[in-house]
Amino acid sequence: MGFPKAKRGGADGAGCVFSAKGERKGGRGYAIARRKIAFTDKSFPHHRITRRETIMENQGNQESVPEKKYDGPVKIDIDRYRAREGEKINLKKFPTACDVNVDKESVKMSAFPKALEELNLLQAKLYAQSTYGLVIVLQAMDAAGKDGTIRHVFSHLDPNGVHVVSFKQPTSEEKDHDYMWRINKALPRRGDIGIFNRSHYEDVVVTRVHDLIHQGKLPKNLITKNIWDIRYRQIRDWERYLGENGFHMIKIFLHVSKNEQRDRLAQRILNKKKNWKFSMADINERRYWDRYQELYSEMISATSTEEAPWYIVPADNKWYTRYVVSQIVIRALKDIAPKFPEMSKEIREQLEEFRKLIESGNVGMIEEMEDVLQKE
Repeated sequence: MGFPKAKRGGADGAGCVFSAKGERKGGRGYAIARRKIAFTDKSFPHHRITRRETIMENQGNQESVPEKKYDGPVKIDIDRYRAREGEKINLKKFPTACDVNVDKESVKMSAFPKALEELNLLQAKLYAQSTYGLVIVLQAMDAAGKDGTIRHVFSHLDPNGVHVVSFKQPTSEEKDHDYMWRINKALPRRGDIGIFNRSHYEDVVVTRVHDLIHQGKLPKNLITKNIWDIRYRQIRDWERYLGENGFHMIKIFLHVSKNEQRDRLAQRILNKKKNWKFSMADINERRYWDRYQELYSEMISATSTEEAPWYIVPADNKWYTRYVVSQIVIRALKDIAPKFPEMSKEIREQLEEFRKLIESGNVGMIEEMEDVLQKE
């Protein structure tokens, strides 16, 4: 159903004008002014509405609405989403939607942008110090928002110090090695943040759902009834090893509801702009929803530690998910407490000389100093 055809536009019942393109132009005052403009000189031979009069009339009919400010504090206790070491997790008991009383617009317009600024500063310090590294693991059901979270939370950081790795199905080369081989290859350098879009945890979840352990090259005598407990122990030991070598790790499970996943998968079919995201595999995997929930619960229970904790973040509301994730990462970086490295005495003296030259306005001397430094 389109807008009614009109030579210059039309108006709805409230007097709001639409252009020929269907754009809503304003309130009743604007509609009146448009009608006056439409009158010919024959109708009003001694009066002609000027553009200035029209604008003034339109402004006079509009009430002044004060601009709303979104600068209030938004405090969220992220520990409410943290899985404690030794705690038995049941994902059914964890929220999938925003469960605290916060204003959405305050988060989007004020709190989240400020969080990104703080995150940017902390990452700059981490990169400059080049001593510690941070590994961020993102796991979730399909369509939970991993890609969007990475894009909105981390795309503002210095790309030189942030690396995203997406782990798909293992290649033939990766299958010729142990399951942690490809993960070790993707670890960040000191000073960097490494983001794993899926991770080594695929080998204790997806592998179990589809019984892939028997299709791999692991020696058969090593596939025992305790194989998954052994892998959990291997993962805990590996993550502890990383922490003891200066690489901190946080693990985030984006907890989406089954209904929300259904709606998002439907959008990938119905919305042409999202068709590229569609995969039949996502539809097929949905059939194993209950099994995935069971195994993710077990996995989080077995591998959430003080050194490498799991956070179960509600994922039905994207604006809230992204803000919570930003707060988790900020805390992790604050725990590292990176600092800009101290300058050497020589650099401080050079800076002081430059500062004096700039204050004196001696541009020629500055150019000479640059030449001297380049020769050195």
